[in-house]
Amino acid sequence: MKVVGIDIGGANTDMAIIEVENGELKDIRVDSRYLPMWLKKDELQKTLKELLGGEIEDIDGVGVTMTAELADAYKDKEEGVKDIIGKVEEVFNVPVAYVSLSGMLDAAAALKNPLEVAAANWIATSQIAAAISKNCIMVDIGSTTTDIIPIKDGRECAKGRSDLERLSTGELVYTGVLRNNLATIVDRVPLHGKWYRVSSELFAITADIHLVLGNIDYKDYTCDTPDGADKTTRDSMRRIARLLCADLKLLNQQDIREIATYIYHQQTLKIAEAIKEVSDRENLDRIVTTGLGMNILGRKAAEILKMECRSMDEFLNPRACIVAPAIGSAIMMGDHLTEL
Repeated sequence: MKVVGIDIGGANTDMAIIEVENGELKDIRVDSRYLPMWLKKDELQKTLKELLGGEIEDIDGVGVTMTAELADAYKDKEEGVKDIIGKVEEVFNVPVAYVSLSGMLDAAAALKNPLEVAAANWIATSQIAAAISKNCIMVDIGSTTTDIIPIKDGRECAKGRSDLERLSTGELVYTGVLRNNLATIVDRVPLHGKWYRVSSELFAITADIHLVLGNIDYKDYTCDTPDGADKTTRDSMRRIARLLCADLKLLNQQDIREIATYIYHQQTLKIAEAIKEVSDRENLDRIVTTGLGMNILGRKAAEILKMECRSMDEFLNPRACIVAPAIGSAIMMGDHLTEL
């Protein structure tokens, strides 16, 4: 059986193809495309076809999860979910089901209950984390957000269900490796023994500090740059300098690295604070990290908290970990097909 999992995010659309034989996972292949849905939602069908290529004729089913319904191309989440489902259904002629808060739903059921499938990607990822540790906190750090999901006895037990609820429970933190405005992480930075308040303009993003610090390379910098310029270390340094209303004639490379290091630490603290909230509430002391930031942010947060930490790349290759919700969606769809 060959099953596809698709994670349609606001900025990236990820795909995983899994092959299962006699109930055993034989192969996983993954791919991804940068697709800013707030600008190019009408290119979704084309993107899905490109991701699958010739294999579109050989698949047995498709599992889909989404967070793109929050993109400001839609007036509300319901409109976004319905539009995305409509576009997906145009592409495939095999069974398609959507990850929801209560399992897999076909298109008809999902259209009747659109908020059940909105931003349910963490449900898919938690299936993988639960297989690694039956009692843990899954920390999935992507390009933009961090999901912090408690798992007990092999099942997710998040207190919040919607994004709105999870923002209040410590289970969702709007910070990630690439796309966050640095001014949302800090309002001032230390330099030369003084504190400097920062500009709240969109001058630099988290991808810039992680590129400068060597946490990622330019190939990982998959989103657009704030100024439309290139993705070299020097370009990132220039963007960070603007955070202090400066440039590379006023600040040198050592200055920029000092600023970047401080912001990186503050970002890690924000994640650690939320993990601690969930840990204290649920009495869990083990973390399983995944996503682009699993080691550069997730593992660092675990070190701050002195908590045991395992990375999903112990079981999947690092590239697969970046698209874990797509893999989880494929696994859930495979199980769904066997039940039909």
